[in-house]
Amino acid sequence: MANIQYVTKDGLQKLREELHLLETIERPKISQQIAEARDKGDLSENAEYDAAKEAQGLMEMRIAKLQDNIATSRVINESQLDSSKVSILSTVKLKNMANNQEITYTLVPETEADLAKFRISVNTPISKGLLGKVIGDIAEIELPNGMTLKFEILEISLD
Repeated sequence: MANIQYVTKDGLQKLREELHLLETIERPKISQQIAEARDKGDLSENAEYDAAKEAQGLMEMRIAKLQDNIATSRVINESQLDSSKVSILSTVKLKNMANNQEITYTLVPETEADLAKFRISVNTPISKGLLGKVIGDIAEIELPNGMTLKFEILEISLD
């Protein structure tokens, strides 16, 4: 059995919406493209047919992945989260001890990570180093490249 992955209610809804879109709109479009390419004759030299079949294979893999993600997802009960320490769904204000710059991250399930919105996966080295810390703690985080970063926890909130 696949590993359980935790998601927010909104995250699960987005997975379901993407799956629905692929199954009801994109799958029929690709089937139509394959049928049109097949009607053009010799399939051994038909680049359109090959491209449509490849797109179909990639889409079917994505559909299978989404189905697996949805089947193994468990919605996080936000009311049971402890806002006194860093956990999944915590918004954490940090001070980089090397340069005194402050940054705020929200720790989210992997499927909901978006670095542009400062939403980082709980599976990243930074998140793993922050989990369980409380305000005032110094988190020493070793990165895969061997560097060590030190962050002071300034604020923790559950938004």
